[in-house]
Amino acid sequence: MLFHRLVRKAGLLGLTILILLVLAISTVIARPTAYAASAVTINGGTTFQTINGFGFSEAFGQASNIESAPSSTQQQVLDLLFNTSTGAGFTILRNIIPSDSNHTIEPTSPGSPSATPTYTWDGNNWGQVALSKQAMSYGVNQIYADAWSAPGFMKTNGSESNGGTLCGAPGAATCSTGDWRQAYANYLVQYIKDYASSGVTVSNVGFVNEPSFNASYSSMIMSGAQSANFIKVLGPTLASAGLSTKIVCCDSEGWNLASGDVGAITSDSAALAFVNNFSSHGYTAAPTSMISTGGKPIWETEWATFDGLDNAWDDGSDASGFTWAQHIYTGLTSANLSAFLYWWGAIGSSTTDNEGLLQINGSTVTTAGRLWALANYSRFIRPGAVRIGATSGDSNLQVSAYKNSSGSVSAVVLNTSSSAITASYALSGTGVANGTTVTPYLTNGSNNTAAQATTSVSGGSFSATIPARSLVTYVLSGTGGVTPTPTTGTTPTATPTATNTPTPTPTTTGTTPTPTPTTTSGTACSVHYAITNQWSTGFGAGFTITNTGTTTINGWSLKFAFPNGQTITQLWNGSYTQSGSAVTVTNLSYNGTLAPGASLSSEPGFNGTWSGTNSPPTAFTLNGTACSVV
Repeated sequence: MLFHRLVRKAGLLGLTILILLVLAISTVIARPTAYAASAVTINGGTTFQTINGFGFSEAFGQASNIESAPSSTQQQVLDLLFNTSTGAGFTILRNIIPSDSNHTIEPTSPGSPSATPTYTWDGNNWGQVALSKQAMSYGVNQIYADAWSAPGFMKTNGSESNGGTLCGAPGAATCSTGDWRQAYANYLVQYIKDYASSGVTVSNVGFVNEPSFNASYSSMIMSGAQSANFIKVLGPTLASAGLSTKIVCCDSEGWNLASGDVGAITSDSAALAFVNNFSSHGYTAAPTSMISTGGKPIWETEWATFDGLDNAWDDGSDASGFTWAQHIYTGLTSANLSAFLYWWGAIGSSTTDNEGLLQINGSTVTTAGRLWALANYSRFIRPGAVRIGATSGDSNLQVSAYKNSSGSVSAVVLNTSSSAITASYALSGTGVANGTTVTPYLTNGSNNTAAQATTSVSGGSFSATIPARSLVTYVLSGTGGVTPTPTTGTTPTATPTATNTPTPTPTTTGTTPTPTPTTTSGTACSVHYAITNQWSTGFGAGFTITNTGTTTINGWSLKFAFPNGQTITQLWNGSYTQSGSAVTVTNLSYNGTLAPGASLSSEPGFNGTWSGTNSPPTAFTLNGTACSVV
């Protein structure tokens, strides 16, 4: 009995040991593997394109939906679109220049291109004037006016719809009424002046939309060569009217078509001198690669999907917010976009597909996940920001980073994984100090650009966990903003000439100015100073210097004083010195000669800083002669 009891005890002990061993092994096997945090590096020493902004359009009467909404609803919509604390904080508004007889400013043909036109202005422009003013009240100063077509009587098909080409464009069918290119340029200038009379400054203008697409609505067919030709008419016309409005071309239907339009213009140096930036849509091909633009910025200005209305954040559809977050990331990092615009911002209840970012239905406003995907970029990446280096050691994290002119850094991270990911973000050359607060703003199925618990920078880095299938923008304050380059909306407008062959802007070399400035009898001058772009602490500006005297100026030195302590940080088409408020700008080797009655072919322009007030200089001298300020 004792033997059997001992054997039983031994058996039980062995069994117990075996069970414990199995449990220990299973515990080891079941224990989650401890992975090191994914590594992300943000490098302020590596810079890419300057960002002009993000935006949308309310063309074809959508602006009227906002205008006619109840006041409380209207305010809600405007805040969602433009507010930098609760909404998307958009900074570009794209308006249509209507060509249909009910909304165009020139509904009736004057009979011939040289006849005096009769313009009509209702001060409303399909609800777009009021919306532009409301956008401006939020600080928006980029109003992009784009024409889908010239008025029908200016085109080869006699209609503002169904394609047709501008009469007089090279290679177009001959129009019995003549060449309407100059008349069309005058028409666009009048539109800009009409907006100015209503208190709205049009910053950018386009003269054609999807020029390869023959649509049953407002549309006009133009090849790249024809667009280049018209640019050489429009550029001088804008300048002659004293307008600093920048030309945009050509709003191609997709990235695959944009390369041809852009290529035709970059190969024509005279046309390229007049273009501020290029543009394309994303319909026939997405912006996934760089296009050679001759150093000019490129914008994606229209894109949407047209399946049944889908407002989800992440349902696997091409309309989801998650999908659009990927589009934006790819566009900014692979195509080097300086601006990203959705098609419509607010739509009415009659629109039943995905053309909008939010929908108005009576007093109810519904937002789509697409709005918040854009908000995570637009609210925190302001005009003048520069994209900086960002690399991820985890392919599930799509990371890009930006330094604002204020010095703040925004890192935008999309987690494409189905699991949360903890990452360590190493900072280099960003100007962000240890102890700096890092505020995450989260967008996913449960959050709409919602502020999360803060962390801080320590040892030149910070760590954070991003939930699965989520978009997070990490905002870090800092100092010493990256100076925007002059190819980001501040390229000087080329000087008007009597012909359509302006001299292209040469590359600034920084060499010693030649020839030496000389003062001769008969010297007189005028200077037009214009601020071309402005953001929180920075701005861009340019000069139009005109020889109003009777003798040629060989070499020039322009002197003036800033009234509010502004400082130049970067200047092109000239050399400069600044001592306190006093500034001297001198010519370079290629733009030192100024004939009587002529303006500089390569005007000086600059980026600078300001604080509090940014008033223009009130007096200029050229080679010691006081100039009139125009």
